Amino acid sequence: MNEFNTIIDFVEKHCKARGKKLTPKRKLVLQTLLHANKALSAYELLDYCQTHFKQPMQVMTIYRILEFLEQEHFVHKLKVSNQYVVCSHILCEDEHGTPQFLICEKCNKINEQIIDPQMMTGLQSNAQQEGFTVVNPQIEINGICDQCVE
Repeated sequence: MNEFNTIIDFVEKHCKARGKKLTPKRKLVLQTLLHANKALSAYELLDYCQTHFKQPMQVMTIYRILEFLEQEHFVHKLKVSNQYVVCSHILCEDEHGTPQFLICEKCNKINEQIIDPQMMTGLQSNAQQEGFTVVNPQIEINGICDQCVE
């Protein structure tokens, strides 16, 4: 629980420094993602808030909050599954770089890594040669984690 408090304190200070607020509802959604310790869709967040925190919310409110948290780089949206996960580098003040997510197909464990900038440059260059502009360079790779293989 101490790590949760550290993260929430950091996020509150970060928001305040940028002239923004971590409102009680924003805080609740972030706490819910931290508490769940897995990726959740907006509707799963809605159910989780109600079930675990006895806090009813509207789904549109959750979507707006998730958009805010994503813009501030506190959470990431997994594009393929339309779920959200807390950034593994949430306590890092530096630029995080381009994320790569390794997603276990059996247990749904997610491991976030940062893509080597040279590799990203190569991928963007290859895309440009094919007539594409990379808009969202995030990469999601499905596989099976070592614990599930055993």
